[in-house]
Amino acid sequence: MARDSSFDIVSEVDLQEVDNAFQQARKELTQRYDLKDSKATLEFDRGAHRFTLNAPSEFVAQQVMDVLNTKLVRRTVDLKAVRWSAPEAASGMTVRYHGDIVAGIDRELAQKISKDIRALGLKNAKVQVEGDKLRVFSPSRDTLQEVITFLREQDYGQPLQYVNYR
Repeated sequence: MARDSSFDIVSEVDLQEVDNAFQQARKELTQRYDLKDSKATLEFDRGAHRFTLNAPSEFVAQQVMDVLNTKLVRRTVDLKAVRWSAPEAASGMTVRYHGDIVAGIDRELAQKISKDIRALGLKNAKVQVEGDKLRVFSPSRDTLQEVITFLREQDYGQPLQYVNYR
């Protein structure tokens, strides 16, 4: 009997690329004529995987987010990896946004993905949740390719990568 083939479904973000994009965005904020004197600040806490954006208005905050998003896309970081909070009122009539970097697949999402794969009705496809990743097994590599194709068409609200295909 042939051994099962498998692959892992993970959600990972390269924090070095995120940090590089942050540094470029912060530099652009100090140089761009329309944002230079706006008193908008952007901070990144690498340990907490969190951006903090303070701006004098929501319009300026959206512009700063656009600058950051542009830098993230150029660094091949998926924009779904950053979840922005609703605006909060901050001191001095400013607004504050928090952007959390999403890494790892939480239990609810893992169960939803597992359920969706089982609902496909593919014969011999098995899904196993292992911490913050999922492993999909099947004796047929074609079945695994169908699962990957199906998952790429879905939107789970965060970027998914398919690794360790064996």
